[in-house]
Amino acid sequence: MNLNLKNKTVLLTGAGKGIGKKILELLIKEKVIVYAVTRNKSDFKNLRKNKNLYLVSGDITKQSIINNIFSLAKKNKHVFNCLINNAGIRQRKEFSKINKLDLDLIFENNFFSLFKITQLFSSQFKFKKQAGSIVNISSIVGNIGFKELSGYASTKAAVDGLTKSLAAEFAEKKIRVNSIAPGFIKSSYYKNFKENKSKLYKWTLSRIPLDKWGENLDVAYLTLFLLSENSKYINGQVIKIDGGWTST
Repeated sequence: MNLNLKNKTVLLTGAGKGIGKKILELLIKEKVIVYAVTRNKSDFKNLRKNKNLYLVSGDITKQSIINNIFSLAKKNKHVFNCLINNAGIRQRKEFSKINKLDLDLIFENNFFSLFKITQLFSSQFKFKKQAGSIVNISSIVGNIGFKELSGYASTKAAVDGLTKSLAAEFAEKKIRVNSIAPGFIKSSYYKNFKENKSKLYKWTLSRIPLDKWGENLDVAYLTLFLLSENSKYINGQVIKIDGGWTST
């Protein structure tokens, strides 16, 4: 299937590891213009130079970094028409022990930075006729909740709520907004989880009808589909990709 990604200029956050890295690899293969952002510059060390790839390292929670990304694109005469909000952190902590600093940290990384970057992205469409697409990487935790993940769950629930609201508000700008809510995926924490929490790992498998964790590539393929013109009537959805976890 042709992904119809011609003339796309993509901004991808959290591009250095796991799902974000796999999305970046697919975008490079599709030969679209992509601006990839990661906190650690070392995450990009194995990437080959590519004329369509612009790498930015920095803390996405800092407004200055966000501004720099858009300034760089403007300097290069590029205008983003696709945004993938993938940057985020996990936070496992008992509810009674979560303090304001913990909440500030998780919301700054998982929600407020996404909010700010989406504002700048959408402001480009005031005088544009070309359609746009935003994909927010959420989590099934935002919908069903998990023990000791209340802070993290709150941020992902906020992302899903924002996704639905913006889908309605941005329709007149021809911007579609969708969320992908992964379940258990073999991302950067998978190996440590499997080796050090074997009992919990086996329990997760017992809950997944497909009896396996998903691959980063599974989420990456879905992301590119939602950016493409093949998904032009999909808007305001939170699409679970969890091997059937939430169906049981």
